[in-house]
Amino acid sequence: MENILDMLNSDLGKQVIAGISKKTNTSSKETASVLSSAIPAILGGLQNNTSTQSGANGILSALTSHDGGVLDNLAGFFGDSNRAAADGKGILGHALGSQESSIKKSISKKTGVDAGKVAQIIAIAAPIVMGYLGKQTQTNGVSDSKGLSSLLGGLLGGNSGGSVLNAILDQNGDGKLDLSDLAGLASGQKQGGGFLGGLFGKLFGK
Repeated sequence: MENILDMLNSDLGKQVIAGISKKTNTSSKETASVLSSAIPAILGGLQNNTSTQSGANGILSALTSHDGGVLDNLAGFFGDSNRAAADGKGILGHALGSQESSIKKSISKKTGVDAGKVAQIIAIAAPIVMGYLGKQTQTNGVSDSKGLSSLLGGLLGGNSGGSVLNAILDQNGDGKLDLSDLAGLASGQKQGGGFLGGLFGKLFGK
């Protein structure tokens, strides 16, 4: 199974970064930095949702319309970015739930990219991530919650969705989510690399 990190390092990944950068008026470096945290967050949130049968069924149902076609027509996708962003906001709401706002703030602190830009980048990226996941479910014949959870775990490098989300929210890099991390989000203090930096920093050679 192809790892999603491999996809982002490919020519297709470069097209995704370039397209999102143009639509959000951010540099390729900024976009890549945000995506290196945002994509694991989206996948982690989706994997958490597979813990219930209804959650897994909802994702599998959504993937019938996110079948990977977006990857074959990125030009058309970026040409209708308003619709893409609206679709992305819906995906993020389901994937990240109540953690969405905190995760966006944490990514902004980690990358130094304005929170508003982070929100735009993630919203446009979400349908692409779903399209990639949809193509992977077809390729691997995934049709139930167990298979979906396993697929998402593989894409996350064997880490659980919960551990990935906590790593993103772990402001002080101590390996656990606690009051000091929440205080860091509130005060805007600089976040260390922590677990997430070590796991995904290699994505863009950092």
